[in-house]
Amino acid sequence: MSLRTGTVLVAGSANLDFVVRAPHVPAPGETVLGRDFATFPGGKGANQAVASARAGAVSTRMLLALGEDPQATVLEQALAEAGVATQIVRVPGVASGTAFICLSDSAENAITVAPGANVGLRPHHLPSLRGVSHLLLQLETPLDTVATFARLARDAGVRVVLNAAPATTLPDGLLHDIDVLMVNEGELATLAGGGTVAAQAARLAVPCVVVTLGERGCFARRGAELFLQPAFAIDPVDTTAAGDTFCGALTARLSEHAGFADALRFASAASALACTRLGAQASIPARSDVDAWLATQADDPSRKAALAAYCGIP
Repeated sequence: MSLRTGTVLVAGSANLDFVVRAPHVPAPGETVLGRDFATFPGGKGANQAVASARAGAVSTRMLLALGEDPQATVLEQALAEAGVATQIVRVPGVASGTAFICLSDSAENAITVAPGANVGLRPHHLPSLRGVSHLLLQLETPLDTVATFARLARDAGVRVVLNAAPATTLPDGLLHDIDVLMVNEGELATLAGGGTVAAQAARLAVPCVVVTLGERGCFARRGAELFLQPAFAIDPVDTTAAGDTFCGALTARLSEHAGFADALRFASAASALACTRLGAQASIPARSDVDAWLATQADDPSRKAALAAYCGIP
């Protein structure tokens, strides 16, 4: 498949996040007295679209489904302000997606999503892929829709990137249509079983696997090549959109034909900066911020060695 530069199309979810800050995330049956409350535009698809738009020199579009409610207006406006061109499927009589998030003082979170209108995104809604270089998908919309979008994009010569989140078993054949699979450790285990990160990634029949490892960094396998990018040292405030920022930023840089190691480093830096700010889309940094911050960061060989050992790389 020949490489082409063009638009990143994100097809996925948009949610309005209702966020409460609390000393810790409640255990089952526990009531915790929270403090601050705020709403933020979110949803994996929308977050990744914003991250792509802010990170790349290529244009970003998004296909999403919304209700006919005040939440939809907030979500539309946030995407427009980030420079994302939208194609919206209206789902009458259904609320737009919402997420309820408890954010602890240690920056951990617990999230419950009510998909709402997101389930109204159906296979026939995929627009023309003319001029699109990469299609970025997640799993907060129906699986049959995701699988059909991936197949149609693959047939059209578009590179397909799947963030397989939330964790679930994938339909037969979906991995065959994926060029880049992005997962965290839990999602990797769901798809590949047990073992080291490197062994798990080797069992997945996709050209490229990227595994985010939180405060450790990330691991990637592209064909027979292995890549390690240690995490940057930060004082986290809110990790809500860290993974989405990574996915959107990495896809944007790949669409620009950045070197793979450079793209991983940029996406890791964007994700780290997002963790230092509150909110989902509100926390996603602009490219200029990431570039300036990266210029101050030095590589630490000991962190890379520790990451290699954790992933099971000799």
